[in-house]
Order: sequence, then structure tokens, then C-alpha cells
Amino acid sequence: MDIHEILKHLPHRYPFLLVDRVVDIQLGSELEEKSIHAYKNITINEPFFVGHFPHHPVLPGVLIMEALAQAAGILSFRALGALPDESSLFYFVGIDNARFKKPVTAGDQLHLHVKTIGRPRRGLWKYEAVARVDGEVAAEAELMCAKRDVA
Repeated sequence: MDIHEILKHLPHRYPFLLVDRVVDIQLGSELEEKSIHAYKNITINEPFFVGHFPHHPVLPGVLIMEALAQAAGILSFRALGALPDESSLFYFVGIDNARFKKPVTAGDQLHLHVKTIGRPRRGLWKYEAVARVDGEVAAEAELMCAKRDVA
């Protein structure tokens, strides 16, 4: 899935769009686990590097989690066969067991691996999420997203 298709599946835009490409998506049947592999290219031109940290640019951990949540949002919309619209969104509503194992810096390619845990209940989806750089785990967490109507 290229950037044009990603833009159809996420309401985010620059500078907060944190998924550059989807490499693979597995939807399976209703009872099977669903998964996505996407990535974000981390460049020195990222606006957050101006202040985090000017002498040693490091991608903030909260943005790694947001990138994983955006990949989860794409996966959820694809699993539902729907696109975001002005009346509903997937909100990032929870994070458990977050661990940061390796700094992510300019020049890295952050690979986002997200898979569903169980079936969605009352619009709440749970995911196992891992971010990797060069095959090494940079961060991992269990995420929760919820589809909600927007007023």
C-alpha cells in the first residue's frame, strides 16, 4: 500500500502522519488474527528533531507508539472493509506493557508490526505491537484502539 492509499485509510496528515508504506497486510477470516507490516522512514528533516535532541536526534518514544497505533488503525479499517469518514474515527485509547529497547535515530527505517489480539468487543480492538530497526526490537507494547462516532 503506497502513501496515496495510506492517506485514504488514515485521517492524519503532515507532520503527524507516521506511516510511509504498508508492506503486508493479513486479514484472514473473522476468527483469525489479523496483522500489518508497515514502515516509517526517519529523516533528519523531522520537525521534532529540532528539540529532541539537537545534539543527538532521537525519535520520541511517544511517536513510536503513535506510529504503531496508526498502523493498527489502517489494519482495523481494512479488516472492516471501511474508510475513515467525517462521522467516525479509530482513537488510540490505551497502552499496556510499553518497553523501549533501542533509540531510533535519523536515517533509521522503523518497521511497524501489529497484530490483533482476540476479536473486537464493543468497538474496542486490542493489538500486540512491535517496532523494529534493522531487525532489532526498538519498542513494543499492547495497544487498544476504539472506533467512535464523531459529533
